[in-house]
Amino acid sequence: MKKETQIKIVETAINGVINGLFGKLNDGPNFDYLKNYKTENFFSGTEEFLKEPAENSVWQLGYASVDLTPKDYKEKNYYMGGYISPDNKFKNLIENVVDKMQGRAIALSDNSGRGVSLFCTVDCIGITNGDIREIRAMFTEEFKKRYPDKILASVNVCSTHTHSCVDTEGLWTDFPGKILRNRKKNLKKNFDLEQGTDREYMIFLKKSVVGAFFDAIENMCDGELYFAQKDIGEDYFRNTNRPSATGLVTDVTRFRFVPSDKTRKQTLIVNFPAHPDVAGLPTSDKNGTGRELSGDYVYYMGETINKAGFNFMFFNGAICAIYSNRDKALDGHTFDHRYEQSIRYGVEVGKITLALTKSIEEIKNDALLYDEEEIKKDIEKSKANNAEYTLWCEDWEPVSEIKVEPIFNIRLREVNVPVTSTLMVGVGKLNIANYKMFKDENGYSMFTEIGIIEFGKDIKIAMVPGEFCADLLTGGASLKADGAVLKTDFNYPTVRELFGEETIAFGLSNDEIGYIVPDNDFTMGDPGNHYHELVSLGQFVGSSIMKGFVEIKKELG
Repeated sequence: MKKETQIKIVETAINGVINGLFGKLNDGPNFDYLKNYKTENFFSGTEEFLKEPAENSVWQLGYASVDLTPKDYKEKNYYMGGYISPDNKFKNLIENVVDKMQGRAIALSDNSGRGVSLFCTVDCIGITNGDIREIRAMFTEEFKKRYPDKILASVNVCSTHTHSCVDTEGLWTDFPGKILRNRKKNLKKNFDLEQGTDREYMIFLKKSVVGAFFDAIENMCDGELYFAQKDIGEDYFRNTNRPSATGLVTDVTRFRFVPSDKTRKQTLIVNFPAHPDVAGLPTSDKNGTGRELSGDYVYYMGETINKAGFNFMFFNGAICAIYSNRDKALDGHTFDHRYEQSIRYGVEVGKITLALTKSIEEIKNDALLYDEEEIKKDIEKSKANNAEYTLWCEDWEPVSEIKVEPIFNIRLREVNVPVTSTLMVGVGKLNIANYKMFKDENGYSMFTEIGIIEFGKDIKIAMVPGEFCADLLTGGASLKADGAVLKTDFNYPTVRELFGEETIAFGLSNDEIGYIVPDNDFTMGDPGNHYHELVSLGQFVGSSIMKGFVEIKKELG
């Protein structure tokens, strides 16, 4: 039997099961007609895009962080976002807390009079645009009272996509049970449905993010901004489950803010494109259940950077099917707990981030980056496990750091995405995720957001609302008929074709709509290689997002 035939048979079977569960559900309160849509709690960014610094321009940045770990996890059931399997009893119930679930915020301005932009990145699987707009509503109401003369350019909430923190979407919180209970009610047109996420926790999270925003504003000060980027190669990344997509970003990118007041801490803003998905994996190890709350490698990357005296801000990248390759960091060491792998990996990539511009001599003279006694012990452990030890700074070549002119431009745009996935429509109808959906003669759709940021004259960043296939950023095999499952071309430009070859991606920005893959490489019939489509709004997400970027490009010229 040809593979194409097999795919069609499997796709028909999967769609049959999904349609059986969700196909007859009634539209609930979160559904409306598309003609009734009104934009609310949305920021379009800086109206004018500057090409040169404005008079008296200077970088201004404030930093804040907040602990989002539930203190009552032993008395109350909390669920992790990220996995549903028999190994975790289909529930992901949190049994222990290893470190912290955090929110990290920055307030940023170039002092050009065009307003301040706020960013908060939350350690979580994702936050929907519906919840983010509620955060904006809470924040802006208070902002107007506190700062009647200040201008807001944008308010942005992103996610690290950590798989071992509290479920902030609802898809992993007793998912099978809530589906069945809410389905029974929905079919009777009873819309008093259980919420996917924990209502009280989400209120706490939203208030905490708002508080972090205000703290960041209060901490703003003048300073200088520097940029560095290093390609660390494929040793730290792996694409193991979407072979049709060949795009892979292997850069560590950082911005370094240096306050004019030398008594203030510097802040590192880091972009690192790999799933933080290790600590919460189901496991049959001696002690580790995989149901332990952890910020994964992001926490330990940040802890390492904090020890060096910096504030730490994190953004992930184009991470569809891109995971952390821990082999080089683990050096053959074995652990009882999955989160211990995250520690090794996070500490190592944290050191790499700190050392981007350092020579090997400078690295060896830094006790945090290079501890000879620790290295000796690691080598002995590796030998005991018949493994090869690999020092992270072996054959190290530093990169240069450039000073960034004080120009900060940001443009955000709403995008209406067709929702052709019956599963995701059902998730909305059953109140599992905070999705607001609309319908017209063409079917269901929902609004999300994309954006473009410019730092200085040359550094561009695309803000994408989910797990972005790197091919859509850089180009890759899945965009061409020969490499795509549907044997057709993806007839839209990539982000880098639109905005430049060095454009960076900030993933899960202002939404989590799931996986964003090219339309021509979309199938439900090959879950081994294309499971991402099961957690996608449908076949036309990729083209909808890219058409939005084309429109932004037209606006900006």
